Amino acid sequence: MEPTFKQLKYLRTVAEQGSFRRAADYLNVSQPTLTVQISVLEEKFGRVLLERSRQGAKLTPIGRSLMPHILAIEREVFSLLQLAQEAENSLAGTYRLGVPPTVGPYFLPEVIPIIHKTFPGLKIFIREKEPRDLELGLLHGEYDFIMTSQPMEIPNLMTASLYKEPLYLVCAIDHPFASREFVMPRELNGQNLLAIEEKHRLFDLMQTIATEYGAKLLRDYEGTSLDTLKHMISTGLGIAFLPSLYVRLEIEARKDVLSIPFKGEQFSREIILAWRRGSPQAEFYQQIARLMRNQCQRHLSDFVDVTSPSPQ
Repeated sequence: MEPTFKQLKYLRTVAEQGSFRRAADYLNVSQPTLTVQISVLEEKFGRVLLERSRQGAKLTPIGRSLMPHILAIEREVFSLLQLAQEAENSLAGTYRLGVPPTVGPYFLPEVIPIIHKTFPGLKIFIREKEPRDLELGLLHGEYDFIMTSQPMEIPNLMTASLYKEPLYLVCAIDHPFASREFVMPRELNGQNLLAIEEKHRLFDLMQTIATEYGAKLLRDYEGTSLDTLKHMISTGLGIAFLPSLYVRLEIEARKDVLSIPFKGEQFSREIILAWRRGSPQAEFYQQIARLMRNQCQRHLSDFVDVTSPSPQ
């Protein structure tokens, strides 16, 4: 007798929750039911899959070896269910879009209205997460499609380029740079450079800038958001390079800190749309990407560069 999908799901949940009790609560089943199903699964495999103790439960080596296959099965089942639902509902219904918090608030207001106008039956549920979490969530079916930045860490996802976003040098209004027409690369040497937390991919760019120009990256003063970073800049802790769409909305309009032209290399990040390979809605996601690029060209061309429309 072959293992059932439910039994495999139960095993994965116990492994993730670390105990039968927590897994039973998470699955909303009784603990005896869960215990019996796991025992039946172990009998089918002829192996002990979970090591039980008073501290909880953890996978045995053979159990760990099964986990990538179980996750792959769950993804395939999710895709089958999604295919059936999308075939019935066409482009109506709710889609789950994941976006980084350093992108969504400063870009989506420009594109969501045109998406709703083009697809009136479509609803988009938007959730903010850091790029690495978004890509894992997409792979595991938590999102239908995501916006993220290159380079991605998850292979075999389908992508379409949206735009390249320059980073602008920002300083406090009383910083020595504030009275300058522009800043030369050599002048960054020894400057305190602020960065957002390492879980954001923008941190990698800040690290590159600090290394290339001899700036001091202040690891003890990392911002949890772009707004936090801006506030730290305004108090004189240091300077930073911030995304152009954020500068457009939160700096140029308010003038509590200043953006100063930088004469060195123009650093930028590439923003892309991504979805799972084999998704039945691949053409729809391409349409969304085209709408986003068109909006960039019409309304944001002074701040971003629209990249190639071809998928990767």
